[in-house]
Amino acid sequence: MSAYLIVDTRIHNDAEYEEYKKRARPIVEKFGGIYRARGGALDIRETDLWTPTRIVIVEFPDVKSAQDFLDSDEYAPVKSLRHKHADCTLFIIDGA
Repeated sequence: MSAYLIVDTRIHNDAEYEEYKKRARPIVEKFGGIYRARGGALDIRETDLWTPTRIVIVEFPDVKSAQDFLDSDEYAPVKSLRHKHADCTLFIIDGA
């Protein structure tokens, strides 16, 4: 069953974050991830729990693949770039 990595990101340094995006994509793809949304326009209808900023949705073949991506040695230095230049809320959810 597919799983989705969903990230809401508030970017603090656009130029440096571009380097993160460039380096993250091939690692995502190595673990079977496919970007389904990447920072597109938001039509926000309700904000009772949180107000989204910049949403990224990546589809993975399963939860384990998404977890393996996030926990991989390849992604660790790239993740540190994200942490340095943005604040995020990130979660994995099972697909239907």
